[in-house]
Amino acid sequence: MDWIKRLNQAIDFIEKNLDGELDYEDVAGVAGCPSYYFQQMFLYMTDMTLREYIRWRRLSLSAVELQKGNGKVTDIAMKYGYESPTAFTRAFKNFHGITPSAVKTEPVSFQAYPPISFSMAIHGGAPLQFRIEEKEAFRILGRSCPLSKELTENFERIPAVWDAALADGTLARLLSMAEGKPEGLLGVSIHHTEDWKYLIAVRSDQKPGEYEEYQIPACKWAVFEGKGTNRTLQELERRVITQWLPTSGYTYAEIPDIEVYLHADPEDAVYEYWLPVR
Repeated sequence: MDWIKRLNQAIDFIEKNLDGELDYEDVAGVAGCPSYYFQQMFLYMTDMTLREYIRWRRLSLSAVELQKGNGKVTDIAMKYGYESPTAFTRAFKNFHGITPSAVKTEPVSFQAYPPISFSMAIHGGAPLQFRIEEKEAFRILGRSCPLSKELTENFERIPAVWDAALADGTLARLLSMAEGKPEGLLGVSIHHTEDWKYLIAVRSDQKPGEYEEYQIPACKWAVFEGKGTNRTLQELERRVITQWLPTSGYTYAEIPDIEVYLHADPEDAVYEYWLPVR
C-alpha cells in the first residue's frame, strides 16, 4: 500500500505543477524511486507514457480555462508549456478536435481528461519463478546505444540494435569472449546516470578490444526466469514491476537491470530478468 500512496503523491505533485516546469526526476523523487523505474511503472500500469499523461492533463485544463474566458489563447499556450500559439493550436486540435478559438467563442464540446489515481487491485494468480541472489561486482564487455527518455521509443530502438548486432557478427564475437556468470548474451539498461544507454554485452574479463567495458557493482538481485519471445519477456518485466515489486518488501537499487539470454532465439528464447534490489 505504501507504493500506491507514493504513486498518488506523485500524481498530486504533477497536478500542482501543470502550469510550470515538470522535471521527471522531481516527479519520481516524490514517489521515492529513480526516474526510469517510475516511468516504467507508470507506463505498465496505465498503458500511457508519463509525457502523454501530462500533455493530456494540460490540454484538458487549458480547454476549461478557454471556455471560462480566463485569458488569451497566447497566454494559455505559454502557461501550459507551449512555445508558440501555433504549436498549442495544433496539439489542442489533435486532442479536442476543435481549435482553441472555437472553445472561446462557440458552444462546442471538448474532451475532459481527469487526473488518474492508483489503487490496489488483485491480478491473475500465475506464479513468478524467481530467486534472490547476492553477487560481487563483475565486468561486462559490449556495444552500446543511447536510450531515449521516452520509454516507448526504446521498444523499437532496442530490437533494431539486436538485429544489427546479429547481422554484422557482433553477437557471435561477443559470445566467443563470454566467461563466468551470468552466462550468455546480456541486455543491460543503464539509466541511473544522466546519459541513459543500453548495452548488448557478455560477462568477461578479457581485453575489451573494440568493445566498451562496464563494471556492474556488487548487488542483491531478484532473478526471474522465463521462456518465449521478446514480447513474453516484456510481459515478465511488466508483471515484476507492477505485481511483484510493490508487495515484495524490496525497493530498487540504483544500478543497471539486466536481461540474460541463456538461449537467444527470438522466437524460442530462454531468459532471466535480473532486477537490482535492496
